[in-house]
Amino acid sequence: MINNDDQYDTEDLIQKLRTKYILRCIVFICITAVVSSAITFYYIKTGIDKRISNIKDVDVSKITTSEESSQNIANTLQNFRNVIDKYYIGEVDEEKLLDGSIKGYIEGLDDEYSEYMTKEEWEEFQADALGNYVGIGIYMSVDKNDNIVVIEPIKGTPAEEAGIQSGDIIVQIDDENTSEMNSNDASNKIKGKEGTKVKLKLLRKNEYVDVEVERKAIKIYHVESKMLQDNIGYISLLTFDEGCSDELKKAYEDLKNQGANKIILDLRNNTGGLVDEALDIADYMIAKDKNILITVDADGNKEYNKSEHNPTMDCPIVVLVNEYSASASEILTGALKDNGEAKIVGTITYGKGVIQNVFQLKDGSALKLTIAEYYTPNESKINKVGIEPDETVESIEQKDGEEEIDEQLNKAIEVIKEM
Repeated sequence: MINNDDQYDTEDLIQKLRTKYILRCIVFICITAVVSSAITFYYIKTGIDKRISNIKDVDVSKITTSEESSQNIANTLQNFRNVIDKYYIGEVDEEKLLDGSIKGYIEGLDDEYSEYMTKEEWEEFQADALGNYVGIGIYMSVDKNDNIVVIEPIKGTPAEEAGIQSGDIIVQIDDENTSEMNSNDASNKIKGKEGTKVKLKLLRKNEYVDVEVERKAIKIYHVESKMLQDNIGYISLLTFDEGCSDELKKAYEDLKNQGANKIILDLRNNTGGLVDEALDIADYMIAKDKNILITVDADGNKEYNKSEHNPTMDCPIVVLVNEYSASASEILTGALKDNGEAKIVGTITYGKGVIQNVFQLKDGSALKLTIAEYYTPNESKINKVGIEPDETVESIEQKDGEEEIDEQLNKAIEVIKEM
């Protein structure tokens, strides 16, 4: 943990930074999107939100666990540098050498969610999180066998036009095998400048498929809605990017004007986004002063987020989830379930519930560090556990001739009719 008592050496390393933004990151899950980093975080200008009032501007490069430990590390690195200077025949890029050293140091924590980002990586991280996308338009994950798997292509994007399908395993990216890549690596390699192309080798049902896809600016529509039978409104929330809560509220009001008096909220394949958006939506559905989210830091200190208004969406609600519903989706699902405001249908959720703080350094790089964990209002653990639905339905879609049958949605309709 970083606290206000930390001392920094001002002579040897970067000057103490003054951040423009502090992101309080929740649940940067290993499900990443080519066009939408699957993260959940607070996006707050420095000093605005009391939830981060105890975090000061820091120069992360100056934080040490102890003088002796830091000296040992410095001596070891100097020994390596001496060998490089004496024997290495190539050119030394000082900036790359420094970035690589810091990356390796943070990787030594053996925490998949803590990482050091260069200035360029940090800028991409922010752009993805806030909805400025250039890519091919797929959501992807790492499966249990460490394969990079397409969750689904986004409608109307180059990926869909190229015929990429849900369940495709990405075997190669521009002739580079993905066997040693994590989802972040794969995402970064697939993304690129608008107008350029990326070659993918896909494994689809034991057959290899080669596709070449042009990278384009991607427009994400956060909300899709429609009327179902018996005055049931259906809202699909695709991501928790900035502004999605307003879009959801508008969709609900439109459905309500069409006669909807019950709502099915589909969070399947929604891998997360801004936690403030999730809390805003929960506030829209949950009675005033009810717990929505609990965070616990390394010292056991608890912070409670409560609903601030009486619910506007005051009607029966069923939430659809699956194994790719994560982070902000789990925050919203847990809040609705524990407060008795919704029934949950589908399969157990992803299970990502640790918290990161992101600190921007003076040179534009950033450190994302795991510092706490979050729980549902009933203090149920989420991380590596997930949320159990009230009604478990394993299959999502089954082919019946030419028609697709959405078993989970059908079950949600059945459940909401009885509410």
